[in-house]
Amino acid sequence: MRVLNYEEVINKLISFIKDKVNETKAKGVVIGISGGVDSATVTYLAVNALGKERVLGLIMPYYKNKDLDDAILVCKTLGIKYKVISIKSIVDEIEKSLGSELDHISKGNLMARTRMILLYAHANSRNYLVLGTSNKSELLTGYFTKWGDGASDYAPLINLYKTEVWKIAKVLGVPERIINKKPSAGLWEGQSDEDELGITYRQLDEILYRLIDLKMEKEKITEELNIPHERVEYVESLILKSEHKRRLPVGPEI
Repeated sequence: MRVLNYEEVINKLISFIKDKVNETKAKGVVIGISGGVDSATVTYLAVNALGKERVLGLIMPYYKNKDLDDAILVCKTLGIKYKVISIKSIVDEIEKSLGSELDHISKGNLMARTRMILLYAHANSRNYLVLGTSNKSELLTGYFTKWGDGASDYAPLINLYKTEVWKIAKVLGVPERIINKKPSAGLWEGQSDEDELGITYRQLDEILYRLIDLKMEKEKITEELNIPHERVEYVESLILKSEHKRRLPVGPEI
């Protein structure tokens, strides 16, 4: 992986948030706080950039579990204003209106899009910006919901791999229990990022870095990382099939 000066990166991220809020003349930012390391890291950065008075945290659980406790811990540790809004009744009512039960992936996407609606409703009513929490690993593999958790005004972590976010979180002082917990998008009970992706973030990032940043040949990656060629092919397939998620809708030239 690349070698970064994490103090410099953090300063750059803080300046980015501050500059974008000033440029848009927004009064503050709203962040969806899940209890995971990405949203915690963005919240810590936002408080450093703007002060706790200009940061609003929205905690939007469908299930009541330890993630809720971790999300509240972040808000209380930083002293920011926050709201806990259960999305269960909203999601269940939409599912009911469809007349049939959704599979867990479709329902997970519905949860993510419901959270996006609530984030923007709060942002619009306060003249706030929505800060996204997606990272580069998720972006490149399409591991996010289109128009759901992938929707935001600015995404401070979007050019940082997941393994780099862990390191930044540590420097910022994010609670260890949040950094060390099993990554999960919280889209259904017991869901795990790495189980769903079929690969650990540590291996994924090593492959992505070589494919995208270094533009290394797949055979060379296989040799350098001492992994099966199929593993590199699999990661490349994730990138290719999720291309539509990384751009606005397009149509034919007329």
